Amino acid sequence: LGPLALRVLVDSKTNYPSACNSAESLLFHQDNVQSGVADKLLRALRAAGVVLFGGPRAMSLGLTDRVAEDLHCEYGDLRMTVEVVDGLQQAVDHINTFGSGHTECIVTEDSSSAEMFLRQVDSACVFHNASTRFADGFRFGLGAEVGISTGRIHARGPVGIEGLMTDKWMLRSGSSQGHTVASFSGSEKICSYTHKQLLK
Repeated sequence: LGPLALRVLVDSKTNYPSACNSAESLLFHQDNVQSGVADKLLRALRAAGVVLFGGPRAMSLGLTDRVAEDLHCEYGDLRMTVEVVDGLQQAVDHINTFGSGHTECIVTEDSSSAEMFLRQVDSACVFHNASTRFADGFRFGLGAEVGISTGRIHARGPVGIEGLMTDKWMLRSGSSQGHTVASFSGSEKICSYTHKQLLK
């Protein structure tokens, strides 16, 4: 889990920190704190210039020395909130309480936990083992992105049934190393978008 989590996490936060799909909060299962995985990932974030703020449990466990003033915070830069949860349901509840409803990601090798997360997190985009930076109209094959909505009903005025429909995007990385946006662009480009129509 270490290299996979490291790759996905650093890309999610540092690929373009001011973007609306940049990771703003990081939740650790308490086992990852005890095993040292959390420390390794936080060191990597700090090395990449990320300033970390802690929720109550993260602070009590010494994961960071800066208090998060607000667990709802969207920084839009190289700052991030860190918190610790007892398990998956507590993580889902935390996200549904404090998240923006934009994009969430779980990094796990447990497919049943991933499926539970994908189905129970109430966000427009929910990913498994893939960077939050994939939440983008172009990357989804929708053409140029003109905006993003975290609401469930977005149309105004006379609309047909299609105007009342909303989507929830679920992305599952089949790679043992996870997927990052950097793999699809720039000097590290090793993948390309196919933009195939899946459903009609």
